[in-house]
Amino acid sequence: MIFDLKADDEEGRICAVERYEVLETGREEPFENIVALVQQILKVPICAVSLIDRHRQWFKACRGLDICETPRAISFCTHTIRQAYPLIVNDAASHPIFSQNPLVTGDPKIRSYAGVPLRTPDGYNVGTLCAIDTEPRDFPDSEVAILKNLATIVVDELELRQIASRDGLTEALTRRAWTARAHAEIERSKRYGRRLGLAIMDIDQFKAINDTYGHLAGDRVIRHLAEVVQYIMRRSDLLGRFGGEEFVLMMPEAGRQEALAVAERVRTTFADAAVNLGGGRTVTCTTSLGVSEMSDADTLDTLLDRADRALYDAKEAGRNRTVVDEPRPPKRLEPALGKAAMTVSE
Repeated sequence: MIFDLKADDEEGRICAVERYEVLETGREEPFENIVALVQQILKVPICAVSLIDRHRQWFKACRGLDICETPRAISFCTHTIRQAYPLIVNDAASHPIFSQNPLVTGDPKIRSYAGVPLRTPDGYNVGTLCAIDTEPRDFPDSEVAILKNLATIVVDELELRQIASRDGLTEALTRRAWTARAHAEIERSKRYGRRLGLAIMDIDQFKAINDTYGHLAGDRVIRHLAEVVQYIMRRSDLLGRFGGEEFVLMMPEAGRQEALAVAERVRTTFADAAVNLGGGRTVTCTTSLGVSEMSDADTLDTLLDRADRALYDAKEAGRNRTVVDEPRPPKRLEPALGKAAMTVSE
């Protein structure tokens, strides 16, 4: 069921855009195929799948432009998302709204436009599928119908993409989805000179929990850790499940100390709350965390490696603690330093 357009709920619309977690992600074949079809069928030089957030129009897929975004204020698609039906502009140069638009008077010299809203199942226009020409032209009903059908496919792909990107047990991002978004976040942070923190965590003595209480109980403990992190993290943070009981939290705009504070809050909150296993049983568990802050020389792999070495140090030092990585040669501590006692409480 698709609900009526919620044109007056801009905050809800922004939340709908963010819920898809598609902004700043790389090229993906389903969306590339759709813009290729639009270009081939409608014979236009420019077409795009665009998402509109607070201040910009960002292209998930695009043909005919060598840019990835434009300011929202000048985009044709901003006008399209305000209505429930397609926006058709046959000659922008004589249009009362668009004739002085810099995208008309300057590059790419738009003269005609057809845009169909990308409307979510709950009634929010999150963006558009648009076809653009540099010459005046009509868009007959048959072409608009094709755009509408393809726009429905775009929304379906966004919905499927969201389902596939989430871990079924914890609702954290899957490793693949997290990695794709983390690469984009690192590029953004470096481009604008922003700080970025990262924490890797896993549950202490998790095998003992599974062996003692069973795998269903283990799943409850894993889900509880994810819930703790999701309660503490900010909307802009990225939580991914890397497998088993291991999670990674990327924190944009956070330096070493801010990331440490978040990690410590996760650690203490998780340790202080007993996990209900059902049947009147509870277990108290702990987690260890390793924290790193991105440097100019870091890639995602090196940033993860430094946080992972810090996590290793936390385990070696007794578990139930957070260790912050300090710049040093990439070498793990020797196993001969020994293991510390279990800290899982039951």
